Amino acid sequence: MTSPRAASSSVKNKLILASASPRRTALLKSIGIIPAAIAPANIDETSLKGELPRDLALRLSIAKARAIAPSHPEAFVLAADTVAATGRRVLPKTETREEAAECLGLLSGRRHHVYGGITLLMPDGTIRSRVTDTVVHFKRLSTAEIAAYLETGEWRGVAGGYAVQGYAERFVKSINGSYSNIVGLSLYDTMALLEGNGFFRA
Repeated sequence: MTSPRAASSSVKNKLILASASPRRTALLKSIGIIPAAIAPANIDETSLKGELPRDLALRLSIAKARAIAPSHPEAFVLAADTVAATGRRVLPKTETREEAAECLGLLSGRRHHVYGGITLLMPDGTIRSRVTDTVVHFKRLSTAEIAAYLETGEWRGVAGGYAVQGYAERFVKSINGSYSNIVGLSLYDTMALLEGNGFFRA
């Protein structure tokens, strides 16, 4: 297993993270990768008519990378987007208690998908992308449990209205796939993109 220090010392190129998410920054740091800069992409994240959740996550990650790349022409740009969905229905990144309560009600006692779109845009303009699909099964939630979770405020700005690395972890019966994908960035897939596309080479 590579230690964070060893991973950091092997980095040869500049990485720009096209995300405002502190969770993604923390995840990268946990495997020894410190972005040279954080450059959130201001794009429209509205889904297109008939667009599947998986396709939305991929499209948005590509759009974020493309939006940031012109300002950092000699760097690798890493972008990601997380989409939670029940079937074809995309759940919002909740901003209100009402939205979060509705999401939790939909997730109660059911399985749902968390799609993580990841894009790496290289200095030569080449784009490599992939989508990670994690299936999460929630226990059946009582009205009191939902109310208690809403009081934590963890639901603000997160896909599906919950943050799995916090209070909501007690709701999860099972996970099939990448845990870090639910948090905000699949570390396995991120490392595969970086290693497979020359980020660690001089």
